[in-house]
Amino acid sequence: MAHAQVRDVPRTTKAPTRAPQSPLPPSPAGDPTPRTTPPTFRDVLRHRYCRRLLISSVIGRLSLGMVPVALILAAQEHGHSLATASVLAALYGIAPALGLPLLGRLADLHGLPLPCHLGAALVATALGTLALMGTSHLPLAAVCAALAGAGCPPLEGGLRSLWHAVLPDDAHVRTAYTLDSSTQEIVYVTGPALAIAMATWLSPAAALALAAAVTLAGSLTFATTRPAHTWRAAPRRRQRLGVLRPPAMRPLLFSLVFLGATIGALDVAGIVVAERQDAPWLAGVLPAAFSAAGLLGGVLFARFQPATAPRPRHLMLLGAAFAAGWLPLLAPLPTPAILLLAMLPGALFVPLLTVASLTVTALAPPGTSTEAVGWMSSAIRLGLAGGTALAGPLGGHFAVPLMAAALCALLLSARTVPAPTTAEV
Repeated sequence: MAHAQVRDVPRTTKAPTRAPQSPLPPSPAGDPTPRTTPPTFRDVLRHRYCRRLLISSVIGRLSLGMVPVALILAAQEHGHSLATASVLAALYGIAPALGLPLLGRLADLHGLPLPCHLGAALVATALGTLALMGTSHLPLAAVCAALAGAGCPPLEGGLRSLWHAVLPDDAHVRTAYTLDSSTQEIVYVTGPALAIAMATWLSPAAALALAAAVTLAGSLTFATTRPAHTWRAAPRRRQRLGVLRPPAMRPLLFSLVFLGATIGALDVAGIVVAERQDAPWLAGVLPAAFSAAGLLGGVLFARFQPATAPRPRHLMLLGAAFAAGWLPLLAPLPTPAILLLAMLPGALFVPLLTVASLTVTALAPPGTSTEAVGWMSSAIRLGLAGGTALAGPLGGHFAVPLMAAALCALLLSARTVPAPTTAEV
């Protein structure tokens, strides 16, 4: 991301008041600190409300992985071509880029319940209409797909705002960000599989109805959790450009567009490689292997992450390593080697996304944390759509995600503020 000094993530709300505790006896000089390793995922989930917030957020976001597949299957069932079906899925995929920042700003101004309830109701209504009416009337189907995407509740941004309120310190918050970034892989692996299973067992309309149901269930459970119900963002000042005002924020968000493009291009590359290798199963297994490596990378990053907030050099090194990870895939390789080598950039994706999230939150002006994550999600989703659209005409070659990753790394190294004078770790 943009080269900016990133300190510990600022709180947007005051931490809950705790009962006074007796002070611990001072440690002798030279003794190590009580905790020598970062908090683990289990340490985070032991805290009150964390498990419910995370699970409900993931459930509420499952529709992001379910709906594009369900829309394509529903459109084909009603006689539309694959190109037309893909346009409907693209409308759904791009619409959150407009809706998430707006709903995130609403959350920062009025709290999380209102945008979560409003967004869930809009998604359920739009998907319910598609499930009942089908896609035969194409203009109506297009409007419903766009509304379903634009109404996606700000669960990701809300969760990242709440970590500061339910966890005791910044070390736990950094691990929670890694955990959240890792669980996003579940959304985009489980979601399509769930949609295909439901469409096969019942119908594509049933898959759309299930997507509406999980959005409602997850969003309502999330919004009615006590921290989400009581959380309020810090007061925000009226500023020109708002969240985009910090100079480092804009190149940072542009870099995330290219980060998303690598994933969109990978999906197309998987289809092309599957045809070339005469292995149809590879089209689904390749993205799944990438995502599984992301989960593993998240676990390892949480275990070995820096003891302090990430610095600009960490972001630049991760970006460069992520880009370099695509290079071996340019060679003609057998199927097992392709799967194995695709796991290298996959393992680096979650650490890079985690540090990016921490950087976005650190750069965001006070009182704009949820909206800032909305902009981040929008940038990635625009990149996903753009990578998919570009990879097709270019033949689905692995050079496309490599170029996108290289541009991402280049933007992450851009110096948009003076370099810090203090030594970096």
